Amino acid sequence: MTIVKSDGSIEPFDKSKVVNGLLAATKGRNISAEQIDQIAEAVEDTVRLSGSESTSAQIGVIVLNLLGAVDEVSYLRFASVYKNFDAAADFHREIELLGKLGADRG
Repeated sequence: MTIVKSDGSIEPFDKSKVVNGLLAATKGRNISAEQIDQIAEAVEDTVRLSGSESTSAQIGVIVLNLLGAVDEVSYLRFASVYKNFDAAADFHREIELLGKLGADRG
């Protein structure tokens, strides 16, 4: 499985990068190592099922969807880095989106 990065470079899928991103987003939250591993496994499985090549943007969306179902604060932390937030309005917009996603799940 290969990943096309935002700069156009291509590299092999690396589950440890997903785990590291999740660890950063969930630091200090009540998220177990097992939950992090389950999310990373689900990301890897989804990428594998989508074909031999995915984009880093697609992986970010998968992580956000899975993380949003587990912990909203961790979701916002991950989104702030992944989506490159630079203003409070970005957080507000994402909180509204998270609310809509939660309503769709519930």
